[in-house]
Amino acid sequence: MLAAVVVVFTVLGVLSAIDAVMHTRTEQGTIAWAVSLVTFPYVAVPAYWVLGRSRFHGYVAARRENMQEVAGVTEQAVASAAGFRVPDMQVDPAARAAQQLAGIPFLKGNAVRLLVNGDATFESILEGIDSAREYVLVEYYIVHDDAIGRDLKARLIARAKAGVRVSFLYDELGSAGLPRAYVEELRAAGIDVHEFNTRKGRQNRFQVNFRNHRKIVVVDGRVAWCGGLNVGDEYLSRNPKIGPWRDTHVRIEGPAALGAQLAFAEDWHWAAGTRLEINWNPVLSNAGDVPVLVVPSGPADALETANLMYIHAINSAMERVWIATPYFVPDKPITDALQLACLRGVDVRILIPDKADNPLVGLAAYAYLDDAGATGAKFHRYEAGFLHEKVMLVDRSTATVGTANFDNRSFRLNFEITAVVTDAAFAADVERMFETDFTSSRVMDPGEYDRKPWWFRFGARLARLTGPIQ
Repeated sequence: MLAAVVVVFTVLGVLSAIDAVMHTRTEQGTIAWAVSLVTFPYVAVPAYWVLGRSRFHGYVAARRENMQEVAGVTEQAVASAAGFRVPDMQVDPAARAAQQLAGIPFLKGNAVRLLVNGDATFESILEGIDSAREYVLVEYYIVHDDAIGRDLKARLIARAKAGVRVSFLYDELGSAGLPRAYVEELRAAGIDVHEFNTRKGRQNRFQVNFRNHRKIVVVDGRVAWCGGLNVGDEYLSRNPKIGPWRDTHVRIEGPAALGAQLAFAEDWHWAAGTRLEINWNPVLSNAGDVPVLVVPSGPADALETANLMYIHAINSAMERVWIATPYFVPDKPITDALQLACLRGVDVRILIPDKADNPLVGLAAYAYLDDAGATGAKFHRYEAGFLHEKVMLVDRSTATVGTANFDNRSFRLNFEITAVVTDAAFAADVERMFETDFTSSRVMDPGEYDRKPWWFRFGARLARLTGPIQ
């Protein structure tokens, strides 16, 4: 019996190693999985089939099966917004790759507002929901049944009773603690609710490595919100165990809201199996003319959209690259791009939490200080609470606000969404926000890593090796 088990696991280990070589996206991940699958198949085989895939084949297959319908919606949206398209030659160089990766163009005619922290964000979102006349689209990674969660529920139910169509989507793993009663109360009010289930389908039943990390709200196709905040009291600094929560969202009013709708519509098709009947005609904002591109990214993309978008932006920088992220565990191409930017004389600053909620991430940050810091990058550790925003500022005109962290999970395993704004006034708002955050941070001394005891430096390097699964 034991001999049979050994043979089975050995064969499965070899077959799984072959699969890893064929499908794992990074060289480091390929080597790590292949070696462990052949050497320790009893542990590695189950782990690989639960955590090892970096391509969401089920979503890819669904997209392929419904390509005509999905492509038709995208073509309809792009065609309807043709009058608002920013000419390619006028697109900021730092954002040109993002436009190609998104498959939709930069659109002008938008008003954009930076929303700093939870109070400003939820005040804007809830006010927007209250103003809905046709429909509301809501998609979150985490939804809690707490004060803000119940407030959101009450607002959506009120709009549904007023005849507004409401579509509500939540990630099955991120919102695993959401009570069934919460969902049923929404459904009883006529709201269409679905969970984004990455384990749907026979081939996906064991997969728990993918997440829908997007946070999207769209009202009537004219206004969209995205950024770092989920639905929970902690995001409003109401959890004393966590303390002050530092985060950023963005409100987009105008034709670019169509990009958020496209991302939601495709996720909805996977989760619900139906097509949303919503407005694909752009609505011009009377309050601004800002060029905006909304970029969805995820493990079903042919290319690594988020990773390539950030690499290109960093490589295009001539003056500065400021990045705020709670999880800074970049791969080598990102690290190389940051080093090259420093060598060009670019002001590179990385803002991370002083106290990370993930010990591995906190340790790994020191190892990256040793690399990126060696060429002049400055690491700022935010001390006034937990920093959760995902923001980047490039030079004087390009800024991004979204859901993607600077780690392997966001770049390759999560469904994310990022707003790219190319406007000097908005970039100035982001600059002021960064400057305020810097005053609440301490700059890491380049020699800080070297002064740590050997066992700490060993732990930091070891934590860095786990980057592909963080």
